[in-house]
Amino acid sequence: MKPEQYVQQKAAASGSSFYYAFLFLPPARRAAITAFYAFCREIDDVADDVTDPGVAHTKLAWWQGEVAKSFAGSPSHPVMKALMPQTAAYGIEARHLQAVIEGCQMDLAQNRYPNFPALQRYCHLVAGIVGEVAARIFGQTEEATTAYAHKLGLALQLTNIIRDVGEDALRGRIYLPVNELQQFDVKASEILKRQYSERFSALMQFQTGRALALYDEALALLPQADRRSQKPGLMMASIYRTLLREIAADGYQVLHQRVSLTPLRKFWLAWKTQAFGHLA
Repeated sequence: MKPEQYVQQKAAASGSSFYYAFLFLPPARRAAITAFYAFCREIDDVADDVTDPGVAHTKLAWWQGEVAKSFAGSPSHPVMKALMPQTAAYGIEARHLQAVIEGCQMDLAQNRYPNFPALQRYCHLVAGIVGEVAARIFGQTEEATTAYAHKLGLALQLTNIIRDVGEDALRGRIYLPVNELQQFDVKASEILKRQYSERFSALMQFQTGRALALYDEALALLPQADRRSQKPGLMMASIYRTLLREIAADGYQVLHQRVSLTPLRKFWLAWKTQAFGHLA
């Protein structure tokens, strides 16, 4: 299997909403973002799927070395072989990839965050940096677009956290800040046991409100000159904001299930953004 085929299969198999945003890109940019997204999936899968922490640390250390070797001219993994030809054209640097790995190392080292600033540091590594690279691949021309990309990455990651509360709890992780759990009198044990309450609903309403506000803040930061090039990110915002509203309308039933949109609905939202520039 060629590296390009490997990353295409990796991206498509994830079932992620990101995949629908890639479909509307020109072939060269689509190839670059697909390779980069496949890299992110490889790293994320280590933190999520490897049950032995020692093995996971070893795998992430291997990836750190693979990134260093790749930028020195000797990639060995299919993902890096597909990604390296794209790095110069789109300003992808080793520090970007190492930051993503560092974020997943945080997943192995801690499963609680004392407050929102601590959570933001994690989100910066696993989502903000990803947004920065994606914006470059999409065709960023204005420096201010980087701030938009980081803010949008934070909003998208908080949406993931809200959607995946129950799924993450099964892995022993609770990303919701400890001081906010205390603020709403929700105990970690209740989340781990999948116990709903009015207090939990209030906590999730608070989290959702913050995420929705961050989408608005991100969009306000996007320079007009880059609105067309950054449509894939706007598609993601449309899909994820719709998902947040679905979760809220469903009464935040996220402890026992993963709320999701159908592939057809994701495609429709992406197409509407591509065609009209309107966000849901």
